[in-house]
Amino acid sequence: MTILVTGATGTVGRHVVDHLLRQGQKVRALTRDPAGAELPEGVEVVAGDLTRSGTLSPAFDGVRAAHLITFGGDYQPLRNGQEIVDLLGKAGVGKVTLLSGWHEGTLEPAVRAGALQWTFLQPVQFMANFIADWGEPLRTTGVVREPYGDRKSPPIHEADIGAVAATVLTQDGHAGQAYHLTGPEVLTPRQMIRHLADATGRDLRFEELTPDRTRQEWGMEGKRPDLSLFRAFAQTPGVTDGDLVEILLQMYGTPNEYGTTLTGNVEKLTGLPPRTFAQWAAENAHHFQPRGAA
Repeated sequence: MTILVTGATGTVGRHVVDHLLRQGQKVRALTRDPAGAELPEGVEVVAGDLTRSGTLSPAFDGVRAAHLITFGGDYQPLRNGQEIVDLLGKAGVGKVTLLSGWHEGTLEPAVRAGALQWTFLQPVQFMANFIADWGEPLRTTGVVREPYGDRKSPPIHEADIGAVAATVLTQDGHAGQAYHLTGPEVLTPRQMIRHLADATGRDLRFEELTPDRTRQEWGMEGKRPDLSLFRAFAQTPGVTDGDLVEILLQMYGTPNEYGTTLTGNVEKLTGLPPRTFAQWAAENAHHFQPRGAA
């Protein structure tokens, strides 16, 4: 059985590929740039773009299961969801996993309404996002400045998402399920900064901004940080930087039971406990070191 991985060169996709290869599966990877994919030996790399339906039929041919994402390379939600589902059905693809939960678009509802055996994977927060969110300020200043330093979340290691996807794609009994995926612990930004300080051996600090200070600093043109939550909402037409700041302040400042509840689904599905943030920090400490540091 050939299993297709879309987003194969991305944060989660690479781990889906790795876990499937370890299981001895035949893996095909979809990417817009096969020459630059740098995927492991044994992966069949094919060219295609999820935003362009006409490029997908060759990639879907002969595939019986697929891991899907809901956005294109520019993080815009897919608008051709029904076309993708129709092409999957025509190719005979029976089972899909869908990394879902953030991007409004047409793929998730089309998958849900169609005949595919679908399973939605819904992680709350990727640990890997902190490389983009905190990497630059920690490398250059050693300080992260954000509002609500005691907000809580159960971040998940991207390798655990990949392991769950590989399990679901190769086992029966998961059709029609939506799995809320979390790491093993609920943490605050202050606690995660301490883990990164331990991993890097540096004096890293969290400095809390008041909501008003956040509005003043992040609402200024060109001053907004490149946070993952901003990127998720920034594609909405007509939304200004000031609107984005208010969205983030509301999300950070409002208690969210769903977003802070540990589920245990990673261990239930894979048989292994999820990786801790301390493990992730040790693996990725180099991303938070000053440039040129040994």
